[in-house]
Amino acid sequence: MPIIDNAVYAAGRRIHDPDSLDETYELMRENDGMAWIGLYRPDAEEIRSVEQEFDLHHLAVEDALTGHQRAKLERYGDTLFLVLRPARYLDKEEEVEFGELHVFVGPGFVVTIRHAESPDLARVRRRLEGNSELLALGPEAVLYAIVDEVVDEYGPVLAGLENDIDEIEQQLFGGDPNVSKRIYDLLGEVMEFQRAVHPLTSMLEALLRGSEKYKVDLELQRGLRDVLDHVLQIVGRADSFRATLQNALTVHSTLATQRQNDEMRRISEASLELAEDTRKLSETSIQQGEEVKKISGWAAILFAPSLIAAIYGMNFDHMPELHWLFGYPLAILAMLLLAFILYAVFKRNKWL
Repeated sequence: MPIIDNAVYAAGRRIHDPDSLDETYELMRENDGMAWIGLYRPDAEEIRSVEQEFDLHHLAVEDALTGHQRAKLERYGDTLFLVLRPARYLDKEEEVEFGELHVFVGPGFVVTIRHAESPDLARVRRRLEGNSELLALGPEAVLYAIVDEVVDEYGPVLAGLENDIDEIEQQLFGGDPNVSKRIYDLLGEVMEFQRAVHPLTSMLEALLRGSEKYKVDLELQRGLRDVLDHVLQIVGRADSFRATLQNALTVHSTLATQRQNDEMRRISEASLELAEDTRKLSETSIQQGEEVKKISGWAAILFAPSLIAAIYGMNFDHMPELHWLFGYPLAILAMLLLAFILYAVFKRNKWL
């Protein structure tokens, strides 16, 4: 149902609960009272109806129809148009949900168009209906109460964000691999929160500047100043949250770099140890190769005389030079000469 609450007030009291917008307009004129119409995601027909009745500016109406507006305050003649960005903290999801509230305030009427669950405008009505003196001050009192409610609802959001940021510190130094994503998500929420609250400062200052011109009650001016003080505190805390998260990103980057450096140092040390083991193994292999060459060289030197001795040691009757007088000394000489030649060759090739 687009029309959430619809009432006509006179002298600070609720006097009628109309069943339709047309009845609201009629009763408002008959009683010279104030109409407060609360709409929730209305269709174009309801918005066009209040546009025609209260002569709302078409640009403001287009903003209300399309939504997705930044927080702002605009004045069209005697009519104020406000866009507020309420927020609420969702404990289960640990996220901030942002809404959008459009408020038209003019002589004898207040129209609120809500596009999200927050803020709780029913609580604002109950508060004002329980304070007839404040409600008797007219549409400006309703505007003040709405802005005050939106600002008050920022309190739990700040508490939730602060708690999340405190948890970030534990994750940051605990080595949680998902901490960077959470920091970025929180930073995005804080920046969105800043976009919601920062414009309120200039909006409230503009309302206070126009208070005398539009004869706003002194108590309402004091109330608006109090809300402005709260907004300035909220803005300061939001700015500090953003600075803290940006510092957390810097620390996370530093810690990640340090961990990478430590890992690279360990890899380098392991590589050096492996290189040292490889060098030692190579030296051992070289030494073994040298020993093998020496053994092979001496084996070859000993093999040549053994070959000659083996040939002439065979017991055959008919062998050349077997009964020759110089056969034995020549065989010995051949053995020694062949061994010497092999020794010289191996020595020149550094095998021995």
